[in-house]
Amino acid sequence: MLRTPSPSPFSPLTRRRAVIAGGFAIAALGGTVSRHAVAQERVLNLYSSRHYSTDQALYDNFTRQTGIRINRIEADADPLIERMRAEGANSPADLFISVDAGRIERARAAGLLQPVASRVLDAAVPAHLRDPQGHWFGFSKRARIAVVAKGRAAPEEAASYEALAAPRLKGRVVIRSSTNVYNQSLTGAMLAAHGDAKTEAWCRGLVANFARPPRGGDSDQIKAVAAGEADIGVCNTYYLANLIRSRSEADRAVAAKVVAVFPNQQDRGTHINISGGGVTASARNREAAIRFLEYLVSPEAQAYFADGNSEYPVVEGVKPSSVLADLGAFREDPLNAQVYAANNARALQIMDRAGWK
Repeated sequence: MLRTPSPSPFSPLTRRRAVIAGGFAIAALGGTVSRHAVAQERVLNLYSSRHYSTDQALYDNFTRQTGIRINRIEADADPLIERMRAEGANSPADLFISVDAGRIERARAAGLLQPVASRVLDAAVPAHLRDPQGHWFGFSKRARIAVVAKGRAAPEEAASYEALAAPRLKGRVVIRSSTNVYNQSLTGAMLAAHGDAKTEAWCRGLVANFARPPRGGDSDQIKAVAAGEADIGVCNTYYLANLIRSRSEADRAVAAKVVAVFPNQQDRGTHINISGGGVTASARNREAAIRFLEYLVSPEAQAYFADGNSEYPVVEGVKPSSVLADLGAFREDPLNAQVYAANNARALQIMDRAGWK
């Protein structure tokens, strides 16, 4: 539910105080900011598909630093996109945030985001982790890796995504369904590397190797490998890292039974996905939205992503959490996220034809 600003309208006394305070703020800024701009930055309306409780510290810290309050609507990305479509130019959303490049790109393709020119964002976010035209920017990242069962599979068997389709792995692999956007983005990256025909052949080989029909989330794939249902699973790094750092002894025991493998280290590198966001086309508080995006790539905010939810920072020089660091350094695929994200719809068609349900 959208959190609303302080009650309005103001009482006459409160209104006079607000005008005086606004005047002081303008004077302090050398008269370069209009009263409209000061008022505009009081509240930022955020549509977000991030459901991580650790993010509250980010929002609170931004408000302490800037005085800009954040009204947040949280839901899955697709319903938020459809909501913005329905609201059109009257949408109250100033900023859209999603946990994958595929849906952020979907919002851009639907005309729901506007381009932003920001020296701060361009300097902080690597080119392959942002839209080339500035419609959206990644602020954290995760690698899509393989986990192999200790003692039952050799890391070399998962040395590449291509290897997961090898006949020797028949009945030994678990992965989420084709409806999962992380898998659509991975397949979109395969399309960029190999084209349609080879990607469909890869999908068919992977399906032939399923230990069971796809079900559950990434954590469930790790647990299936640990339980002996499969020898190799596919997941994003933060799912494994959060099991390793869990307060639950059972979770830690699961993580102890698998080994992380970063695929394709001998060629293009491991597939990377992002959390990211963009300013909406309807934004009434555009400057506040840009300011929040710039805040998300500050060293302080990047540390929140690293420590709060075991995500990799996007900014060079900011260290990942100790848990992620222990998984090892790796080479990441430099493919622009916009490319594989734009391939998602085609990827899903190919996955469906291959029987990946």
